[in-house]
Amino acid sequence: MKAIIYCRVSTEKEEQTTSIERQQSELEKLALQYGMEVIDCFAEKASGYSLDRDELLNILDMAREGKFQSLLIQDDTRLGRGKAKMAILHQLIKNNIKVFTLSNNGEYSLTEADEMVLDIVSTVEEYQRKLHNMKIKRGMRKAVQAGYRPQKNLKHITGGGRDKKELPISEIVRLKAMKLTFYDIALTLRGLGYDVSKATVHRRYREYMENTDN
Repeated sequence: MKAIIYCRVSTEKEEQTTSIERQQSELEKLALQYGMEVIDCFAEKASGYSLDRDELLNILDMAREGKFQSLLIQDDTRLGRGKAKMAILHQLIKNNIKVFTLSNNGEYSLTEADEMVLDIVSTVEEYQRKLHNMKIKRGMRKAVQAGYRPQKNLKHITGGGRDKKELPISEIVRLKAMKLTFYDIALTLRGLGYDVSKATVHRRYREYMENTDN
């Protein structure tokens, strides 16, 4: 089982450097106890109430990419405090990451209250995903009803259409001419695989029109 060690202290005081070193040393022993392969160790000095932590974000990126299966920490407060901790736990659980702590001398156990909060968060996220997909379908449906035929109009587009820098401006102009809003145009393009926002579509359209006028 591949594991990552995460050590955190909340202040810049010199004595905290010793705390980080101690955390790492003890967590390496915990990994050895459970036969884990430690592939990396991250340490930082930051508030547990903040999500703006470079090393923590690196860990979450690696979790999404499936690069490790276990995260080793001193105790649950090293992940974060309050709402920040719940948000981080949610991301780890969603990516099937097991959390091991020194305080538990093994796998971390959620409290009943934590489990209830995470169940609510998961339910809300699922409905948000359903709403998002419904909005994309609505945008695509409106475009098709207006006469848009993506299989015909985009057959010359290469590269899978997933790079925002390569948006099909001709199709944006075409959809706008069909009286679709920028919001619905963005939904239509997202349904075709383009990761684009309404603001980006609006900006690209405006830039195109300004260049055309010139």
